[in-house]
Amino acid sequence: MSSPTAKLPASTGNVTTRREARWLVIVRKLLSFLLVVALTFLALLAVTFFIGRVIPIDPVLSVVGDRATNEVYEAARIAMGLDRPLILQFFSYVGDVLGGDLGRSVSTNREVISDLARVFPATLEMATIGIIIGVLIGVPMGVFAASHQGSWVDHIIRMLALSGYAVPAFWLGLVGLALFYAKLGWVAGPGRMDVYLEGLIDPVSGLLLVDSLLAGDTEVFWNAVSHITLPAFILGFFALAYIARMTRSFMLDQLSQEYITTARVKGVPGWRVLWVHAFLPIRVQLITVIGLSYAGLLEGSVMIETVFSWPGIGNYLTVALLNADMNAVLGATLVIGMVFIIINKLSDVLYGLLDPRSVR
Repeated sequence: MSSPTAKLPASTGNVTTRREARWLVIVRKLLSFLLVVALTFLALLAVTFFIGRVIPIDPVLSVVGDRATNEVYEAARIAMGLDRPLILQFFSYVGDVLGGDLGRSVSTNREVISDLARVFPATLEMATIGIIIGVLIGVPMGVFAASHQGSWVDHIIRMLALSGYAVPAFWLGLVGLALFYAKLGWVAGPGRMDVYLEGLIDPVSGLLLVDSLLAGDTEVFWNAVSHITLPAFILGFFALAYIARMTRSFMLDQLSQEYITTARVKGVPGWRVLWVHAFLPIRVQLITVIGLSYAGLLEGSVMIETVFSWPGIGNYLTVALLNADMNAVLGATLVIGMVFIIINKLSDVLYGLLDPRSVR
């Protein structure tokens, strides 16, 4: 006589098989993700390396100066490894980068990696506040414009979005400083904080707003808020221009679907039709848009940082270019590229989490 549990092994086997299959899919996706990141990073290394070799700047002269003798020049060239074949220089460059060595900056006489660790949090802080402003204002603007298509409100929002592409960043920064700082006095001027407050806060995270709160120093916090408000809002304006435009486009596509008409015929409240039935399906697409906008702010804040004397990676890169400091230029370019890669891949991961249909 067969046991009552005779059929359990088959059932248990099916469950185990499904669990193993699920884990195989997860592992395959993880390995694929890591492979893509590694290959992209290798391509980024190649691009930065060969750009550093083809631009008309001699890294040896930036070290020894243009008055150095030929003997000193050749000795420096050999010490820097520039006498070796290009492919060997590239392999050496890759090995140094993987070991965390980006060289020494001629401008600051410090390791580039330590310089970047010091300046990048300033850019990250400003760009993060900028993207938050862009999302909080741009998304409702796009939804509102789509729901009032063809009205004067729609035209105004579209004009604002268009101006975000047309207005130069440096011009908007200068006008903002002249109006809100010099004339109205609503915000603080250039820099990250007033000079008399510098050095009062220990850089724990590098994010001044966070560190001042951790230290309990409200004076530094509000002073930093006053300094970051204008540049962050200008960055946020450029972000919201793109986000509002794309949100409007996505919403118009959803509002033209039959299920939206059905919901309206059934008497579903207008706000629910707009924010639940139409908006929720586009949140996946918006993740990509917001991620690209955020990466764009991190890598495109050079002009804003220059205008506002903001001690971030954009300002660091500008000074390095002016001083022909190739180690600093390549290091900053590499970091910006890696940030773009990471944000882009995180957007893909969030896309998969929010849209189960993308999982294969």
